Amino acid sequence: MKNTWRFTGNELNYLREVVDSGFGSGTSGSMNNRFEQAFARKSSSKYAITFNSGTGTLQAALYAVGCGYGDEVITTPLTVISNLDVILAQNAIPVFADVDENTFNIDPADIARKITPRTKAIVPVALYGLCCDMDPIMELSRKHGIPVIMDAAEAHMAEYKGRPIAEIAQITSYSTENSKHITTGDGGIVVTDNEHYATQMRKFGSLGYAALPAGDGRIRRNKDIFQNPSYKRHDAFGYNFRMPEVAAALGLAQTERMDWFIDLRLKIAAMYAEAIKGCNYLVPQLTPPGYKNTYWTYTCRYERTDVSWSDFRAKYVDFGGDGIYAAWALLYDETVVTSGAWKKICPPLYESINFTRPLCPVAERIQPKLMQFVTNYGSPDEAEVHVEALRKTIRHFS
Repeated sequence: MKNTWRFTGNELNYLREVVDSGFGSGTSGSMNNRFEQAFARKSSSKYAITFNSGTGTLQAALYAVGCGYGDEVITTPLTVISNLDVILAQNAIPVFADVDENTFNIDPADIARKITPRTKAIVPVALYGLCCDMDPIMELSRKHGIPVIMDAAEAHMAEYKGRPIAEIAQITSYSTENSKHITTGDGGIVVTDNEHYATQMRKFGSLGYAALPAGDGRIRRNKDIFQNPSYKRHDAFGYNFRMPEVAAALGLAQTERMDWFIDLRLKIAAMYAEAIKGCNYLVPQLTPPGYKNTYWTYTCRYERTDVSWSDFRAKYVDFGGDGIYAAWALLYDETVVTSGAWKKICPPLYESINFTRPLCPVAERIQPKLMQFVTNYGSPDEAEVHVEALRKTIRHFS
């Protein structure tokens, strides 16, 4: 599958602008600023900050809310390893809350049970394009004074009860990796309405430069100041997590076509939904009324016991499908955790911490059953081959 269909807007025009301008770094800010401003408008946010990845955005968000040594961060175990990595990178302690069996998203009731005086942040993940149940999560945020960082890496333009999801949590993080709704190849962008958080995140991703405000990634705006030998450049800790200008050029062009990309995924998801009608063992991710799921993948729970998950997938491939993706192993089941390797990051803090099953029983039960069907196709016609393979597979095992 080639993704050339994704780049039919202004991508080449904006890339040419970057090259013709002398190809500055992210510190020059021109294309990054334009991408940030366009994405902020599209997501209904005051501030947007670009990063080299959706992992960098999450770590910056944890830093911005003050998460550090010994703090606890509540998140779901049913997600990509990045969500664990960034917690450990801040020398914080991951606390896993269980998921809802039907939406596959984090369960607010279990979040409430896991809150302690050490809880510094709650990180719900909008899995597969579907927003979590945010009203009770935000009520917990207000009650306990705990900021919420929404990981919307897979949920561009999703909505919760008619609202854009970026309007809900204090910080919302997106990925622009190649499989996402819009792409810069690799990359990420984070949004917030909070000026302090925006400033902290921008500085964290750009070496802690003192000159960086919330809304502007340029550093050398005043040469008389910047070139003075007494000038102190850095007033905060940070990494070099900047997005290159060429990547930002792609992001700007992709943002201009965001609605088209989302509409295409919705159409393809509807095709899968039609294909599984009447199939009682493929249970699709529940999208509650008022939610807008933007379908990074179309995901079902496979509930058949007489035909294995692997055999169903193999027959799907035989019929022309391009494969069915499994869910990630639960974070605490990954080898880096079960082997104890993660404890080497900070032995004094982690040595006595262990994750023992059953820890999140619902997640443990449904993770082996999840089937993710690709929605990243260039047209409904391209997707039809794979949807038809699913129909044939269902008929074959009927």
